[in-house]
Amino acid sequence: MNKTGIAIHGGAGTILASQMTAELRAAYENALLKALQEGNYILQANGSAVDAVVAATVSLENHLLFNAGRGSVFTKTGEHEMDASIMEGKDRMAGAVAGVKQVRNPIELARAVMMKSDHVFLSGEGARNFALEQGIQLEPASYFFSQFRYNQWKALRDSGKYTLDHSSPLELLMKDKKFGTVGAVALDRQGNLAAATSTGGMTNKNYGRIGDTPVIGAGTYANNTTAAISCTGHGELFIRSVAAYDVSAMMEYKQVSLETAMQEVVMQKLKAIGGEGGMIGIDAAGNISMIFNSEGMYRGMIDTNGKVAVSIFRS
Repeated sequence: MNKTGIAIHGGAGTILASQMTAELRAAYENALLKALQEGNYILQANGSAVDAVVAATVSLENHLLFNAGRGSVFTKTGEHEMDASIMEGKDRMAGAVAGVKQVRNPIELARAVMMKSDHVFLSGEGARNFALEQGIQLEPASYFFSQFRYNQWKALRDSGKYTLDHSSPLELLMKDKKFGTVGAVALDRQGNLAAATSTGGMTNKNYGRIGDTPVIGAGTYANNTTAAISCTGHGELFIRSVAAYDVSAMMEYKQVSLETAMQEVVMQKLKAIGGEGGMIGIDAAGNISMIFNSEGMYRGMIDTNGKVAVSIFRS
C-alpha cells in the first residue's frame, strides 16, 4: 500500500522564543498538532489529498491564533477580507478566492470554485454570492473579532501604515513581523498531491490589497510529477518570484530534488529581492521540506513513516 504524508504551516517571520510564554507556545503547538491529525486522519482512511489539505487548513482557519478565517486581521476599514486557494496535482485543477467577507472557511469556498465552477479565481461580492449558492457557511462580523487583532489594528488605523501579522509588543510593532498565512500540502495513497493556502492578509491593508495566497503559482502550486507547495511570507515578493511554481519548474526542468529547489527559491532567489518568509512542500515520493529565511515558522509534518514533528523556531 502506498504511503502518505502531510505538512502544514501557520505563518513565518520574526518569531522569537524570548518573546513567547510557555503557555502560548503550547497553544500554538497543540493547534498545529490538531490540524495535522485532522488532515492525516483522512489520508489514513484512504481519503484524498485534497480533502486532507482542506481539513488541516480548516482547523487552522478556525483557530484565533492564526491569521486566516476566524483569526483574520482587520483591514483599513475595520473589516475582514480573506483570501484562499487550493490546487490538486493530478489534473492541476485549482480554485481561488480573494477579498471575501463573512465566509467562515475561505478554503472551503476555494475548493467549491475548483470543483463546482468553470472558473479558477473569484473575488469580492461575486465570490460571496457563489458561496451562498453553494451553501458555504457564512458568519456575522462578530465571529471574526478578537481583542488581540483589534488592538493591532487600532495601533495602525490612523497612521496610513500597514503591517504583516505580528505577535510582538506594541513598541516593536513596525519592526517585528509575523506572516500569518496558513497552509497544508499532502500526498495520498493514490499518489496524488494537493496544496492549500489561506490568509486574512495585512493588518490595516487598503485598496483591496491581495497578496500571493490566492495566486496560483505564487502562493500555492501542485503537480503530481513534482511537488505540492504552500507559501507564507511577504506576498508581493512571492508573486514577483512566482515562488511556488518556481520550485516545481526547477524540479521538472533541472531534475533537482524538492529540498534543493526550495533552498534555492527561499534562501537565494527570494532573499535577493528582500522576500522574507518560507514554504512547505511534499514531493511525489513523499519527501517533505519546510524551509524559511525568517527567524521562525509555525510548522509541522507527519511523514511517510508516521513520524510526527511540530516546530516553531529555527532551532
